[in-house]
Amino acid sequence: MSRPAHFSDVEYLLDGFELVESREELRQRLRLGRPLNVKLGIDPTSPDLHLGFMVVLSRLQRFAESGHNVTLIIGDFTARIGDPTGKNVTRPHLTTREIEANMETYREQASKVLDLERITLRYNSEWLGKLGLTALIDLLSKATVAQMLERNDFRERYESGAAISLHELLYPIAQAYDSIAIEADVELGGTDQLFNFMLARHYQREYQQLPQICAMVPLLVGLDGCQKMSKSLGNYVGLTEPPETQFGKLMSIPDDLIVTYARHAAFRSRIDVEHLRTELAGGRVNPMTEKKRLAQEIVTRYHGAEGAAGALEFFERTVQRFESSPSSATMSMRSAFVNCTSPWA
Repeated sequence: MSRPAHFSDVEYLLDGFELVESREELRQRLRLGRPLNVKLGIDPTSPDLHLGFMVVLSRLQRFAESGHNVTLIIGDFTARIGDPTGKNVTRPHLTTREIEANMETYREQASKVLDLERITLRYNSEWLGKLGLTALIDLLSKATVAQMLERNDFRERYESGAAISLHELLYPIAQAYDSIAIEADVELGGTDQLFNFMLARHYQREYQQLPQICAMVPLLVGLDGCQKMSKSLGNYVGLTEPPETQFGKLMSIPDDLIVTYARHAAFRSRIDVEHLRTELAGGRVNPMTEKKRLAQEIVTRYHGAEGAAGALEFFERTVQRFESSPSSATMSMRSAFVNCTSPWA
């Protein structure tokens, strides 16, 4: 049976990843001649996704289009553990009804980037919910407390005397078991997932499986230009937000993020992005013009060309020309627009 053109093209498959453990292992795995089991896991902890999630979903789609077995794992079981980083102490334990409602919206939003016909959707309660105490003890016996404290946030909290609940230590182990359950060859995620991914490699060896290749995308910087995009920080662009809101938020990004957003939010090719970088650095293109073009591309993906055109018209009319009575949201856009670093005219 013929394979898609990029089935074994390592450079194509790994384009856009910041950290890979390791490229050579992927080459060796592809030489086996079978489709690889590629995994991405997301927890339905809120009803909405933002542009930061789309970075890795676009790379997942690339593996699917190249003929590999792609599984999107909805962490309905791990979502019940709460926040494993210790940063969000107020995150509540979700009920089954809340998780199910969030999963429905995740499917709809992910379809903006993913061809769900090519992707298998699984829920990790399928296997984690069936683990009995005996199996859990066996699983826990294969890792040590010292290993768990290698994770930065656990170590820092331990050294500072901050509380670490035992159930939090289960989170990376449960995520590792996801890889065992589907016999993952490759796992995709953000660079903040390195510890969890490497722990999965350890567990797969313990279960006589080939360790997965870890492929990590950069974390999309939020609208503030400083920290990663996050709903809790308020520096995000939500997929379900109205087109006018998306457009206005995107126009507020610092100029030095135009290239980053072109690459990781609009999914432009490396060649196109490098050309844009050169043109901006040489002053041959106007940052405002490029930002509008970028915002239109992104809004079109989530709201269609008509929605993007309307958002552009709304922005120019209410924010740039100060026409009509502004809402509080529009006033926020104006403030971000005025305080932006661009010498816009």
